Amino acid sequence: MDVILINPYDENAVKNSLGFITPPLNLMYLASSLEHASFSVKIIDDDLLQRGYHKVSQMAAKLNPKIIALTATTSTIKTAMKYIKSIKKALPNSLSVLGGPHPTFMPAEVLKDTRVDVVILGEGEETMVHLASDYIDKERQDISSISGIAYTDPQTRVIKFTQPRPLIKDLDSLPLPARHLVPFDSYNASKDQSGGMITSRGCVFSCGYCTSSLIMGKKFRSRSPQNVVDEIEELYYHYKIRDIAFLDDTFLLNKKRAYAIAQEIKDRGLDVNFVASSRVDMVNYNLLQKLKSSGMSTLYYGVESGSQRILDLMKKGITLKQAEDAVKNAKKAGLNVLTSFILGYPGETKEDMNQTIDFSIKLKPDYSQYSILTPFPGTPIYRELNGKGLISSKNWDKYTVLEPVLDYEKMGLNKSMVKRKLVEAYLKFYTRPNYLLKHRYMIKEIFKIILRSFILPKLKGDTGKGWYQDMNKSSHS
Repeated sequence: MDVILINPYDENAVKNSLGFITPPLNLMYLASSLEHASFSVKIIDDDLLQRGYHKVSQMAAKLNPKIIALTATTSTIKTAMKYIKSIKKALPNSLSVLGGPHPTFMPAEVLKDTRVDVVILGEGEETMVHLASDYIDKERQDISSISGIAYTDPQTRVIKFTQPRPLIKDLDSLPLPARHLVPFDSYNASKDQSGGMITSRGCVFSCGYCTSSLIMGKKFRSRSPQNVVDEIEELYYHYKIRDIAFLDDTFLLNKKRAYAIAQEIKDRGLDVNFVASSRVDMVNYNLLQKLKSSGMSTLYYGVESGSQRILDLMKKGITLKQAEDAVKNAKKAGLNVLTSFILGYPGETKEDMNQTIDFSIKLKPDYSQYSILTPFPGTPIYRELNGKGLISSKNWDKYTVLEPVLDYEKMGLNKSMVKRKLVEAYLKFYTRPNYLLKHRYMIKEIFKIILRSFILPKLKGDTGKGWYQDMNKSSHS
């Protein structure tokens, strides 16, 4: 085996409660690029298997790969480190690689705290292929010529950074994700969570809490409508999946392309349902009507606050009126609407949070999700708050968008109040009699969410991880 790609276990209440375990799309992209370059690859998704780092290292040792690569977010970095330590003990001669959002923004810290050999910065497909080509095919031990990585010099023990790797210009040139390398039928019996796709990369906006433009660039890069629908066809015919989730930060940024994708789906006669996201200032009724006719069922809006003052502090660049109009247009087009909101933003008051909760109900979306402001490394808000000494915890396990990690007492608030507002938001939105009459199936799910996220952690004396962590892509990607 040339390369093993590992997705570490991420204990998250959304998956435990509702079964939202999805295939690791990032690793499937890496795998397909490696396979396309003629390397043998295996994916071990321990988020699905839940074997633990010791057993996974035993599995890896039997395959004896030349390269082992893991992915990590901020909330899973400490877990990933345990995998690396165990794997390095079992396979001391294999090259260990770590990528993902957290390593991209904290490479020096990661290299100091782990025995990992290489950290991949940003997009990984071309870097992984280059690394495999040099290390495996050409048997080069010197990796200093590979763009887009950080590593510890084996002689001097100094952390070094190579030249940044240019972003991939032609996304159509990437092979489709290697879904054949994961046990696809094991992800949810109904498969309604397995049809995730990414049709574009990059974000032209500069929201203070988001890392998207910093990882994937400020320029919007997109796949062609034909290439996108080719992947939908693969999911439709080969994997028998009818429910598609476009995981782009802003699927509707290019309205002409979105319209063309909708037409391509109709022209090929694909009977699919799909979910997508948009900013509230980028929709119009005619486009939504077209998307609805081609299979769109749900639209995700990152509204984030019900206070215009806080929206301005976030540098969100939208108005409350635009949010209202966007939800009305989506409902008029017959779409379900999911809205997201952030509580506890620096400068926010208790009254601002109450306005956000009330506004989320006023909009009358079908679903709403709430999170606590979490300053992920790499974001502008992280740099600002870290510089002011306002981050009270850098225990990355708590960076789940459920736990307050700011020193709210210095801001005139307190952590317990912010957390109470989070619970209050969910209870107020989902326990309204009119809502429950319309969405009766949600009663059982809401009970499980509250039990797993808020009650059991208190009984155990630890912190549960929020059910909305994976879902809150636009708010805290």
